[in-house]
Amino acid sequence: MAGYQPGVCNIGRDERRTRRLAGVASFAAAVGYVAAFLWLDLPNAYLLGIFAPLFGGFVGVFQDYFRFCVGFAALARYDLSGSSDDAGSVTDADALARDRKRALQILAYATLAAAVVTVVVYGVVTAL
Repeated sequence: MAGYQPGVCNIGRDERRTRRLAGVASFAAAVGYVAAFLWLDLPNAYLLGIFAPLFGGFVGVFQDYFRFCVGFAALARYDLSGSSDDAGSVTDADALARDRKRALQILAYATLAAAVVTVVVYGVVTAL
């Protein structure tokens, strides 16, 4: 990917790696949460708390996959410095609108994915 493309690509290689690692760390936190839940024998409702780290994990890996940062879209920025030494601000209203639409799509995907995995984990763990 050579440069910034509104609604398509607003982060480069280094920024993608940062988001991927944050996503993996969030998924690891979700696993730790379930382990603590089981070890402490907490009430089943507490297991729903796994949604938060799962959401964070999915946001991170989806940002990597789509080469698009939700936060940068909100701030009208892009940073492709890892691939082309290019960072800057989005000033075009149409480009900003496309960026923010993509950001909302990524957040919606992450919400849905985290909700589905939360329900599956809840069903499996509470059936033990």
